[in-house]
Amino acid sequence: MKKVQLLTRRRALLAGAAAVAAAGTAGVLATGPGDAPVLPAAPVPGPPARRAQRPSAYRLRPLTGYGSPRAVPVRPPVRREPLLRMSGRGRAMVLTFDDGPDPRYTPDILDTLAEYEVRAMFFVCGEMADGNRDLLARMADEGHVVGNHTWSHPLLTRLTRRRIRWEMETTCDVIEEAYGERPLWFRAPYGAWNRAAFQLGAELGMEPLGWTVDTLDWTTPGARTIVDRVEDGAAPGVVVLSHDAGGDRSQSVTALRRYLPYLLDSGYHITVPRRQYA
Repeated sequence: MKKVQLLTRRRALLAGAAAVAAAGTAGVLATGPGDAPVLPAAPVPGPPARRAQRPSAYRLRPLTGYGSPRAVPVRPPVRREPLLRMSGRGRAMVLTFDDGPDPRYTPDILDTLAEYEVRAMFFVCGEMADGNRDLLARMADEGHVVGNHTWSHPLLTRLTRRRIRWEMETTCDVIEEAYGERPLWFRAPYGAWNRAAFQLGAELGMEPLGWTVDTLDWTTPGARTIVDRVEDGAAPGVVVLSHDAGGDRSQSVTALRRYLPYLLDSGYHITVPRRQYA
């Protein structure tokens, strides 16, 4: 497959803005950098999509689309539960990595994503991002989306509203300085959401994003088990949760190298979500 050099984030934003101006319709789906927006098409030939694992914590709600950011975002509504999957047609999936960036594992994950020319989401902790700003800059250059995962990964349900705001806002500041943009997405540590988290996230311009398939890689079950969980849960619209920090993530690195080519060979398009814009 002919390799296409990944666009820098600035070039991706400019290309995306031009594409939307030309499309002139909300029915156009945005693909990855360098791809022209196309109307929803029939699924790519490949093995039948496997049924996604049923989430136990939340009812599924669709994301608003996928692709590169296009313009100034509208302020999101205050939700009562997180978004858990992508809407839209086609065999599209999202890969997400939490708790980083970690210089021991994040570069290897970025290398694998670059090898297969796909983008992912990284929900970073402020205290990790602050000491590894070069990795956030690389994520920006390679077109990945960076989300807010609080400063110190606390259990939000045990914090005061003031502390939750500090955890979120301080992390937003670091992301903006290192990545070049304030985050548009937020994920609560441990998936523990409360009313304050939803309200404050919306005030700071962020949508809450959960997941559809949990690899449970933080339990270090073995790379083969992680691969099986991703492949068994693969389906259009699925959001996969993995980790690039918070412990020994070598199994997560190895698993990505195995399941990513499988997903692509099966006809899945690995992409990132797009927020609804005015």
